Amino acid sequence: MMRGNYWSRLSASVVLIGMLVQGCVDSPSAPLPVLGPYEVNDTIIDGKLKTDTTFSTVRPFSFVDQDGNEVSEATINEKIYVADFFFTSCPTICPKMKQQMLRLYTAFEGNEDVIFLSHSIDPKRDSVARLHDYADKLGIVSSRWHLMTGERDAIYSMAKHYMIAAQEDNLAPGGYAHSGAFLLVDKNRQIRGVYDGTSPEEVDQLKVDIERLLSDAVQH
Repeated sequence: MMRGNYWSRLSASVVLIGMLVQGCVDSPSAPLPVLGPYEVNDTIIDGKLKTDTTFSTVRPFSFVDQDGNEVSEATINEKIYVADFFFTSCPTICPKMKQQMLRLYTAFEGNEDVIFLSHSIDPKRDSVARLHDYADKLGIVSSRWHLMTGERDAIYSMAKHYMIAAQEDNLAPGGYAHSGAFLLVDKNRQIRGVYDGTSPEEVDQLKVDIERLLSDAVQH
């Protein structure tokens, strides 16, 4: 599964600040890992050592979707979401990624707790109108799946924040090189998994993991 070795496979282009795995992710009953930077703080209370681990969360952001609506951290409040990076004229992996994301979109139709965020890395060409046409072809609505554009530097900075490879590359097909990863983010805005968005098998696992997060939220 991609989740277990993804960071090493992208080591040339992705910086992993820190990762803590809670239990064995291959066990159906084990909690999903929390990925990304974290801090460990030790304090002495009544002569006893207490260790607290603080996990990072996805930072605030602001983009515009295919209907011209702002998408920000308020949009994902109390939501589980899947994020990726793409561009509409991508001739290689993006069509495969979007078909796999569409499978998830359909699987969770009617569930308001699950949404999808796709960041265009080609804001020069991917205008709101172009994203709207692309969304129409997919048959999706912006309330559930946001195809987003914005300032170039803000989008690329967000990719780095997610620890995802995305860059302009004149030698790459379409002029851009980017990861095909899908990121699973929980209601606390913490990254809980990274999956190959071109692989049906890994997207199947992503679906299972979304259901696990939904179940955990109900139990708590």
